[in-house]
Amino acid sequence: MSTMSDTPTKFLLTEDRIPTHWINLLPDLPGEPLPPLHPGTMQPAGPPDLTPIFPMALIEQEVSSSHEVEIPEEVRDAYRLWRPTPLYRARRLERALDTPAHIYYKYEGVSPAGSHKPNTAVPQAYANAQAGIKKLTTETGAGQWGSSLAFACRLFGLECEVFMVGSSYDQKPYRRSMMQTWGATVHRSPSDRTESGRANASHPTGSLGIAISEAVEIAAQNPDTNYSLGSVLNHVLLHQTVIGQETIAQMEMAGEAPDVVVGCVGGGSNFAGLAYPWLRRNLREGANVRFVAAEPAACPTLTRGVYAYDFGDTAGLTPLMPMFTLGHDFVPPPVHAGGLRYHGDAPSLCALVKEGLIEARAYRQNETFAAALEFAGSEGIIPAPEPAHAIRATIEEATAAREAGEERVILFGLCGHGHFDLGAYDAYLAGTLEDPEFGQDELDDALSKLPQGAPSIA
Repeated sequence: MSTMSDTPTKFLLTEDRIPTHWINLLPDLPGEPLPPLHPGTMQPAGPPDLTPIFPMALIEQEVSSSHEVEIPEEVRDAYRLWRPTPLYRARRLERALDTPAHIYYKYEGVSPAGSHKPNTAVPQAYANAQAGIKKLTTETGAGQWGSSLAFACRLFGLECEVFMVGSSYDQKPYRRSMMQTWGATVHRSPSDRTESGRANASHPTGSLGIAISEAVEIAAQNPDTNYSLGSVLNHVLLHQTVIGQETIAQMEMAGEAPDVVVGCVGGGSNFAGLAYPWLRRNLREGANVRFVAAEPAACPTLTRGVYAYDFGDTAGLTPLMPMFTLGHDFVPPPVHAGGLRYHGDAPSLCALVKEGLIEARAYRQNETFAAALEFAGSEGIIPAPEPAHAIRATIEEATAAREAGEERVILFGLCGHGHFDLGAYDAYLAGTLEDPEFGQDELDDALSKLPQGAPSIA
């Protein structure tokens, strides 16, 4: 007879099991992928349109038709600082929920920056250093991406300049301290340092779209400076697939396979990193895993947005991308899940949602933090507000399994810890956390401002 001490809580891989290749899901997607469009001509954007802000190595990854892309040995060597990351069986949460479901979570909070973001920051910094670039600019919401890029730039001898969304800059001062510890320069966005920032001074809480515009503007004006993006683009999602590949090996160690995979979505990199390797099994082998993407009701891109070509930034400096969008000038309320406050999502993820291969759900702040406290009370880890959305969806799935009397296997991504988000927990515990939701008037206003001249794809 087995006892609790016989059954593992953690499933750990050795460093020689770090993936050697990233998985590129694009060749397996149904139908022909829609190309990004040049903002001036509305024609398909090609590599020459991206060279002012990206190195060729990343552009080649962005448009690659290969099923797998080799990870440079220097990048794998840096990954060894924290990878492979642990997979946990959430036995205490299962007991607290009185569910027959088996719940597993992949924990990315063990990286130096405390989230999944270094998985792409490191290869991006490496590719730029190899190309002779001296400085990278970027935006950051909650600060997880900015701190990750600051860390990666320090590894490869690059300067790092970060435009941090105003509301998060105010809410999370220690994220700023973290970036500065690794040598980065951090500006509150919108700032007075760029035309894009000055033009949006009337939106002092900021948005990721505004911060992107500021970072892209600086990069485009300086030949030794490139821009680095933490989500949405294909090469970013590609880098994150180390998460799902490790998880496949770890679930095999546990002797189980997920019935449902759950992740939070802001731009899509965390969700894709966990889900795409599993999704490829659905597309290639006829596996029947369900996928649930959890997002905030205050910024419900996948559940309320329109499927259209739109800019990736507020000022309209980036190529137009086919995606679910709330409008590129949408400034979301300053919810604490700063990493999910983006008006669009990754084109590949949006296409999968449109095809019905991924289900999207939206959650309000208070129900999300209630789930976070339930998880912290049973599993011990205080989650970041972003993956708390995935925890909310996981609890729903586990409750449904209990009501149906099913032994459902649930896998979710815990993409970071909440150690720098305790101000949000303070607000929830004090009963002062608001529940903003995206209204129809806001949607109508966003739709009226979509780029003119772009082809209809809805």
